[in-house]
Amino acid sequence: MPELLHDWVTAQADRRPEAKAVIGEGDCLTYARLEGLSNQLARTLREGGCRKGDRVCLLMPKSPLAIAAILGIYKAGGIYVPLDSASPPGRLALMLDSCENKWVLAGGPVAGLLDELLRQDRFRDSIRVGWTAYEPASGNHFKPEFTLQEVERCSTAPVDVQTTRRDPAHILFTSGSTGIPKGVIITHSNVIHFIEWAMQYFRLGPSDRMSGHTPLHFDLSFFDIFGTFAAGAQLHLVPPELNLLPHRLVAFIRRAELTQFFSVPSVLNYMAKFDTVSQGDFPALRRLLWCGEVFPTPALIYWMQRLPHVQFTNLYGPTETTIASSVYTVPRCPTDEKAPIPIGSACDGEELLVLDDQLRPLPPNTAGDLYIRGVGLSPGYWKDLEKTRRAFLPNPHSPDQTDRIYKTGDLAKIGEDGLVYFLGRADSQIKSRGYRIELGEIEAALNAVDAIQECAVVAIETEGFDRMVICCAYVPAPGRELSPVALREELSKALPGYMIPVRWMTLERLPHNGNVKIDRRKLKEEFRAHEAQTHR
Repeated sequence: MPELLHDWVTAQADRRPEAKAVIGEGDCLTYARLEGLSNQLARTLREGGCRKGDRVCLLMPKSPLAIAAILGIYKAGGIYVPLDSASPPGRLALMLDSCENKWVLAGGPVAGLLDELLRQDRFRDSIRVGWTAYEPASGNHFKPEFTLQEVERCSTAPVDVQTTRRDPAHILFTSGSTGIPKGVIITHSNVIHFIEWAMQYFRLGPSDRMSGHTPLHFDLSFFDIFGTFAAGAQLHLVPPELNLLPHRLVAFIRRAELTQFFSVPSVLNYMAKFDTVSQGDFPALRRLLWCGEVFPTPALIYWMQRLPHVQFTNLYGPTETTIASSVYTVPRCPTDEKAPIPIGSACDGEELLVLDDQLRPLPPNTAGDLYIRGVGLSPGYWKDLEKTRRAFLPNPHSPDQTDRIYKTGDLAKIGEDGLVYFLGRADSQIKSRGYRIELGEIEAALNAVDAIQECAVVAIETEGFDRMVICCAYVPAPGRELSPVALREELSKALPGYMIPVRWMTLERLPHNGNVKIDRRKLKEEFRAHEAQTHR
């Protein structure tokens, strides 16, 4: 077992230096080149003052160079913080404030976004920029400390790393109910445990050709990246625009001859809706995996009927428990379109617990709160002890004071077959297109709009690509006119596109129940009724 995540790349570079490691659009890095380039970048960061534990943000499109940058951050002793370039500057600024980073590595078409972000006085003198391209880019508010030309002048020799496997590897920001994203700390050890298990379970090896489908700010991307490197396999980066172009995505899978395809269910469902998969398609494909949300059984049947040679595996796990905590490989094609697909049983070193509100185990077929314990648990939220204490609880069934359980916020039950079944969310958090979204964060952004008197955000299920449609009902302030178009434009300044409501309802007063709380159930019913009329 390696000590640190990047050790897998070093080992493969020694063993098979000329083997292809990462393939992107018009670019390919061998293991030797990936090892050398990441060493050069680590050395450049070190010479620029980066020290163990410094947070280093990455703001660049998914590419072989971005993968090298992640490794370089680790080798410099830094903590990797991915930033989504689709997020507005205001939300990214909250992340920078939270992680108190000293460096941003950037490249590609992000100069305008970076300039907007760093124009704020509190960042201007505290954050240094490294530009991971040959041609320098600068704005009114930043000038890069180095470009790729300076990086490549450094030695490719290994860098002495002081990090240990229990140290943080990265901080992943997820949606927060207060409107402020939460930073989840994941250690090298957390990821290594999962990858070591996955190597055995999925029988990964050097002949595998794996998809790099998920965005780099998703925790699932760490399985794509380090599952590949642990196996000495090839990582084929899927261009993000293919998610909405199902025929081109199918062509990509065929052309790359993928053996392992890992996706979110919304994309797989979308491909099924467009009937893009032929009988016996993808002859090289051995396994299709999904995670992040429920995969509709009719869509699963579509895929399994067309690809009888492929194994289909459901993974489940929130960001706080590292990539996935449970696994279920579907033994045969379902015959009932309404049959639920279990999230299965715990991965090695993990345990799934279905408990009541007193943290007592529940009998089979009884719905309860789902908790997770084991080697994947995050140390907690970055610089937020209160949130950490609320989510990561002492295990009441263990005498070990360090034994913790994580409250997922999901409802589940244990079936008669001993497998765990997901029953939905217990709070206002949803999954859409694989993104974890706190509806409270959207409401917080809406409540910051002066022209709104009252608002509520709910989500309803749909058969479309998103799987969950975000809906907003609002009451304009007295004497103010406020159209959904204007609201969308206002929200786009604070939220990424996938968090902006799709359905809108303007009301004189929101419905309230007997507890004088907003009647969200009634709002959902009204939005569902409108959705049904729209699709008649």
